[in-house]
Amino acid sequence: TEVNIDGDSIDLEMRVQEGPQAHLSHVRINGNDRLYENVVRRELRTKPGDLFSKEAIQRSQREIASMGHFDSEKIIPDIRPDYENGTVDVNWNLAQKSNDQVEFSLGWGQTGVIGRIGLKLNNFSMRNLFNKNREHRGIMPIGDGEVLSIGAQTNGTYYQSYNASYSTNWFGGKRPIQFSVGAYFSKQTDVSSNYYNSGYLNNYYNYMYGYGNYAYNNYENYYDPDKYVKLFGLTLGWGKRLRWPDDYFQLSVQLAYTRYMLKNWRYFLLTTGNSNNLNLSVALSRTSTDNQLFPRRGSEFTASVTITPPWSKWDNKDYEHLATNRQSATYEKEQQEKYRWVEYHKWKFKSKTYTALSGGQKCFVLMTRVEMGLLGSFNKYKKSPFETYYMGGDGMSGYSTSYAEETIGLRGYENGSLTPYGYEGYAYDRFTLELRYPFLLGNTTIYGLGFVEAGNAWNDTKRFNPFDMKRSAGLGVRIFLPMVGLMGIDWAYGFDKVFGQKGGSQFHFILGQEF
Repeated sequence: TEVNIDGDSIDLEMRVQEGPQAHLSHVRINGNDRLYENVVRRELRTKPGDLFSKEAIQRSQREIASMGHFDSEKIIPDIRPDYENGTVDVNWNLAQKSNDQVEFSLGWGQTGVIGRIGLKLNNFSMRNLFNKNREHRGIMPIGDGEVLSIGAQTNGTYYQSYNASYSTNWFGGKRPIQFSVGAYFSKQTDVSSNYYNSGYLNNYYNYMYGYGNYAYNNYENYYDPDKYVKLFGLTLGWGKRLRWPDDYFQLSVQLAYTRYMLKNWRYFLLTTGNSNNLNLSVALSRTSTDNQLFPRRGSEFTASVTITPPWSKWDNKDYEHLATNRQSATYEKEQQEKYRWVEYHKWKFKSKTYTALSGGQKCFVLMTRVEMGLLGSFNKYKKSPFETYYMGGDGMSGYSTSYAEETIGLRGYENGSLTPYGYEGYAYDRFTLELRYPFLLGNTTIYGLGFVEAGNAWNDTKRFNPFDMKRSAGLGVRIFLPMVGLMGIDWAYGFDKVFGQKGGSQFHFILGQEF
């Protein structure tokens, strides 16, 4: 309506009368031929009878993409309003993609060729495993979006590792409750170049104490079946999606047990004997990313604590004078008594944020990462020989000790090189800025990246200093193939010296997604 005309100017007033709100009438799902329809519908925030909401449409789009069963770049809701009836139909036109992964790889390590075989089914159905009429869903029991993973890694005599796990995000099928169970076994025998003979460790002792050839420097390269470490573990997990502060939050609890069996194994504080680790982990996380493979917006946060019973508070043992003399005839017996039950409290914080620097699907994305961890003890004379941080390199855990240590990557430096003594990482931090750009999006995703990174590890939580960091920078590329998973290669340059040796130019090969 023209409300004022003054010379060559006109004032206009827009008068709007709000009508009845539109409700959703039909919500259709097209393009799904591998999942049961209720598995997709339970993730939707758009249900018949609800008021139309753009926010609910966007959230549903994000939840479908997070499932990993459909091409996230092709999830576009088809919204069809009916003005006469005051309703809206929503058609979800989806493009199915295969997300099961089969792995068969060969690598080269200190013991020669290492082979790995693995199978990860991301659309498993436990109930169909015992259903005689499951043939209409294919050879494998599929349809419920559960995850079954089995894997084995070995190079024959020296190293073997086996693992299996099962998880579901909708335990019982009615509520978003997470349930998981897993088991693993591994054995590694002392062989080839001893870590105590390595350049980094010699440099550490030379840097700290003024000498480089430590007591094990004359250790010969040979296979010795009387020097080994075996690990057996079980995990049981439960998780629940929260409604407060918002429904991106999730609370997770995991009960885990690990049995360590060592004989003349000099890479931990405990060298010979059996040790038990019973712990409870509680984690609060929030994930709001818009895409699993190439997030453009959103964030990921996790704060967690893992705690064991404080055994030393109850057993009345004198840990200050227990297993302190390596030359004693009863040293190994005292070690077994000291570490029969491991105790610690472990605190971690991890975060990632993603910011699109322009519009459209193909755009530069800035990823920032901040993380830190502390491994404390209830008794200063009984520090945990396990669960330490193994920091440096590509962040990939190769040998069985990955179950006894947590591997933290820092590109531009050799694997584990930032960890004092090779195993005493009781505190760490890491900071990353990474600029990404996608070359190909879809079932096959390829993107390049440039990064700057910094971090460090300490053998005592009291020495933790977030400003004492080792720095690096580099370039890389990531490739996601549906049947293989995420692969990548990074070139990085470490600018600082670690125990007297500079990081320098390093190439890192990446397999799998790292949080």
